Amino acid sequence: MSVDLPVIGRDLIPESQFVSCRRTVMDANPGMPEEMAGRIVEEGLKFVAACSNNPGVGLAPSRVVDEGWHALLLHTAVYAELCDRLGGGFVHHFPGYDPTNYDPDILDRTRRAIADVGYVADAELWGEPSAETLFTVAARCQHAPECTIVIIPKPKPKPKG
Repeated sequence: MSVDLPVIGRDLIPESQFVSCRRTVMDANPGMPEEMAGRIVEEGLKFVAACSNNPGVGLAPSRVVDEGWHALLLHTAVYAELCDRLGGGFVHHFPGYDPTNYDPDILDRTRRAIADVGYVADAELWGEPSAETLFTVAARCQHAPECTIVIIPKPKPKPKG
C-alpha cells in the first residue's frame, strides 16, 4: 500500500514529536550534538517508511540508524500512529544482539527501499560499524540476516457466516 509521503523524512511526524525523539537519542548518547541526533531520527523515520511500503521484504537499519528507530519505538503512541498512517502495518523490531554484524547487502537493499519511497539515505549514517564512525551510539543491535525486519500485514477480518 502506498501513501503520499512528505518531501522531508522528518516531516513524517509533527515537529514537537520529532524534537522529543531527538531528545531521547541525545539522552541515550550523552554529548551527542543536536544536529547529529536529528539526522539519526530522520533516518529512523525513513527506515520505517521504507519498511511500511515494502511488506515481506527483509530490511534492516545500520547500527547508527537503529538508535533513531529505538527512539521512535520508545514513543509508543507516536510510533503506532506513524505506522498506521503509513498504511503498511506495524513495523516490529526484532533485535539482533551482535553489534559487530555487518551485512552490506541488507543495507544496500534498505537504502534502495528508502529511495523507492522518495527519500535519500544519509550515506554517512548507513555505513559499516567501525571505530571510525561519526558517533558511537548506545544501540547494541546490528541486525543480521536471520533477524531482518519483515512486515506482517494486518490480518483481514474473517467473513461471518
